[in-house]
Amino acid sequence: MFGGNMQVAIYARVSTKDKGQDTENQLRQLRDYCRKQDWPITTEYIDRASGKRGDREQFQAMFAAASRREFDCVLFWSLDRFSREGTLETLTHLQRLTASGVAFKSFTEQYLDGTGIFRDAIIGILAALAKQERVRLSERVLAGLQRAKAQGRVGGRPKVNRAGDPDANQIRKLRDDGQSYGDIATELGRSKADVYRVCMTLGCLAP
Repeated sequence: MFGGNMQVAIYARVSTKDKGQDTENQLRQLRDYCRKQDWPITTEYIDRASGKRGDREQFQAMFAAASRREFDCVLFWSLDRFSREGTLETLTHLQRLTASGVAFKSFTEQYLDGTGIFRDAIIGILAALAKQERVRLSERVLAGLQRAKAQGRVGGRPKVNRAGDPDANQIRKLRDDGQSYGDIATELGRSKADVYRVCMTLGCLAP
């Protein structure tokens, strides 16, 4: 389906938790592979962030460029370098590329190659895995609700007084200063979802 002088974008990522690692090891192999295939590299997108987040800066920049067809294929070292958000989210990312007419290819996983005739089969397999993941998630949620009901709770989560949260005043101040939920969570050592719930209680959701 793709061939010749295919224009390629490289995506590389290491986590902030990967101590002593950098993307150069990935990039060196990916560049060498493109050179051997005679594939021009248009852009290199490099993130140092958790693969469990889809809002990575360079990751999103790559999709924006893909929608403009600035390249024909995204090459990454392995699928877990591309995304670690789970099967469903990863499938959605690959489908976004495909919908833009852009292929995908894993350097270390030869079966994960969207440049050939088996692209639709690969997407189909991932879709089946994503469906199973959704079923398992639904089963876990249902089990949690049943357990909560047995314990006399409604909705599976005990009520928490967010307005009385010890960080409430600080969170409100940081939101008033224009900081994002993620930035506040990092500064206070809290989860982003927890910060959002406090803001919802305090009525300071708007930027």
